[in-house]
Amino acid sequence: MLFREVPKTGDKLSILGYGCMRLPETNGRIDEETSAGLIHTAIDNGVNYLDTAWPYHCGESEAFLGRILSGPYREKVKLATKLPPWMIRTRQDMDAYLNAQLDKLQTDSIDYYLIHALNGRHWDRLLQLGLMDFLDRAKADGRVRNTGFSFHGLLPDFKRIVDGYPWEICQIQYNYLDEELQAGTEGLIYAADRDLGVVIMEPLRGGTLGLPDPPLEVRTIWEESDRKRSPAEWALRWVWNHPEVTTVLSGMNDEDHIRENLRLAGEARSGTLGSDEKELIRRAADTYREIMKVLCTGCGYCLPCPEGVDIPACFDSYNTLHMFKQTEETKFRYALRNSGLISGESGYASQCAQCGECLEKCPQGLLIPDILEQVAAELEDRDMEKRVATARQLLNMT
Repeated sequence: MLFREVPKTGDKLSILGYGCMRLPETNGRIDEETSAGLIHTAIDNGVNYLDTAWPYHCGESEAFLGRILSGPYREKVKLATKLPPWMIRTRQDMDAYLNAQLDKLQTDSIDYYLIHALNGRHWDRLLQLGLMDFLDRAKADGRVRNTGFSFHGLLPDFKRIVDGYPWEICQIQYNYLDEELQAGTEGLIYAADRDLGVVIMEPLRGGTLGLPDPPLEVRTIWEESDRKRSPAEWALRWVWNHPEVTTVLSGMNDEDHIRENLRLAGEARSGTLGSDEKELIRRAADTYREIMKVLCTGCGYCLPCPEGVDIPACFDSYNTLHMFKQTEETKFRYALRNSGLISGESGYASQCAQCGECLEKCPQGLLIPDILEQVAAELEDRDMEKRVATARQLLNMT
């Protein structure tokens, strides 16, 4: 395992961090036995930074980690969780949420306490409510050791937030498709120049960049290289190649992910990609931008939708349709996934009432209602009910 230092704290973090947003599930709940095994394996092999947050897994991620980190494992890791700004109404709320998180995580102190999904609007409102006083007091009384923020907003707001408090760390979305999105490369360098540790989320852009069998146009590019690497390896090596990056979060939800990522985290030093490799990655990025219809990471911040639309599932199906050109297969999976046969509630794109509530929630700034209209037009044809009927038979529901 390779490690990089957080300048202000001296902590040496593993370059591979464990993101606990997408743990394995069974019947809609965290599969605790499988997830505990994966996380313990990662820690045993050097991973020492775990990232969670209040809303992950419908509020269960923190409590789960509290249970499985009791004992010696807690001392082996730096634990990060986040204050949810959208749930904060008063200065007292900040303490209430932090204290509840300490209880859930079964710990006296949180190593890195981040303000979740900050943008300019959240930042300004929290300042008025007394955020700086809260952070100062939480550090002074030991409930929080270090502070930071995760970011989904515009670059100018990122810079003023970086400069607005003596943070130790920040967390940004960064991958080879997102060099100019949100904080982007300029923000990465800006934060690192001010001695902030930089944690990277979405290095595979919601898994899209790590598909084992990528679109033909992208696969052809990778095959030009003499170095045989998986799509995930290309994407992760690109992020780690930046010396400003401290650690990269990966939502490793099976043993193969663990093995591959641990191998890479033992050899992916910064500044080691050749010019020919960087050119291949640039071409792959350009190709993805040409064939993807929606630059959605599947983060789920747009949910719940007042009309019940499963927005990330709709966009995932829409991208799959255009990336892989498997029209009938994609339409069937869309019908199965969004009909409510499994979840109990339908989530079709056509249910969108154009209320616009999702527009304020989307970290990517996507024009969600307009895109949902396109999804419905392409995926919900006159044979939709036939596909639902077939899915019902396959599920033995008739």
